[in-house]
Amino acid sequence: MVEPLSRLMESLARLPGIGPKTAQRLTFFLLRAPTETSHELAEAIAHMKDSVVFCTSCFNVTTDVPCEICANPNRDHATVCVVEEPLDVFALERTRGFRGVYHVLHGALSPIEGIGPDDLKIGQLLARVRDGNVREVILATNPNVEGDTTAQYISQQLRQLPSDEVRVSRIARGLPVGGDLEYADEVTLAQAMENRRAV
Repeated sequence: MVEPLSRLMESLARLPGIGPKTAQRLTFFLLRAPTETSHELAEAIAHMKDSVVFCTSCFNVTTDVPCEICANPNRDHATVCVVEEPLDVFALERTRGFRGVYHVLHGALSPIEGIGPDDLKIGQLLARVRDGNVREVILATNPNVEGDTTAQYISQQLRQLPSDEVRVSRIARGLPVGGDLEYADEVTLAQAMENRRAV
């Protein structure tokens, strides 16, 4: 294999979700594509790496510090939604239903992978709450073992803080809109029953 091609294939294969075959297809697509396509891709990657930083308040991705959400005076800065990754902020913002601010942990607790509390932005979250301006912390970590463990750990840490005025909540779980009961798994059905509300 020609060295530039094998080098690109190896680089692409290191990306999440891209295996050797996909890396090979992408490499040959870029080889056949107009030169501008490759240059635009390379410039976009370089520009992203040069200009995107993390907000010093919420740790979301941004080009300005503080980020657009943290700088917005119309947001409810007393309500903080805790998420695992910046992509979770994008997902919640698409709903247009949350008017508070965020705190991005950049992962979840996972003893198996060696990820502990010091590897995440948990200390910074506790410092935000200690500052006294937060009334509610919404734990919106993923509904899996790591996400549940992370939410439970943060909840315990928040309970140890001197302030009793901070409400801690967890996003509800249950059936997706448009889903059929017969196709739902037992855990999802149990959580839907547990999280039921009055109508």
